[in-house]
Amino acid sequence: MGNICRSPTAEGVMAHLLEREELTDRVTIDSAGTGGWHAGSAPDERATSAAATRGIALSGAARQVRSSDFREFDLLLCADGDNLRDVRAIAPGEAARDKVRRLREFDPAAVEAGDLDIPDPYYGGARGFEDVLDLVERACEGLLEDLRAQGRI
Repeated sequence: MGNICRSPTAEGVMAHLLEREELTDRVTIDSAGTGGWHAGSAPDERATSAAATRGIALSGAARQVRSSDFREFDLLLCADGDNLRDVRAIAPGEAARDKVRRLREFDPAAVEAGDLDIPDPYYGGARGFEDVLDLVERACEGLLEDLRAQGRI
């Protein structure tokens, strides 16, 4: 939503995986939120701290999704159904709407369980940020496998 917790966590996890696999030159990643109230802010300190314990760096400044994102990226991945709805609502056409998916669609266990949302840890304690990292890591691993299976990397 505000691009300071879940989305920079996903960006950092995916960057970490791409670096590990020596694929940083093959995939462009970024994160954005559906709201602009944190624009320019660094990732939440609790998210940054939780990620650092796993060797994952979170960086960047929050920004809001913009129309050019639909041209510049093949996928726009959302943390939950509310964000999915909001991003699809601003998509400039059907082809752009088709690029918008939930990140956890790439986690087979989440699909099987029918639980595709990543809960927002902002108002909770440190455990919530650890849980988000667990969910995001599984989904990003699945995304990487999917990109490989499609021959995109």
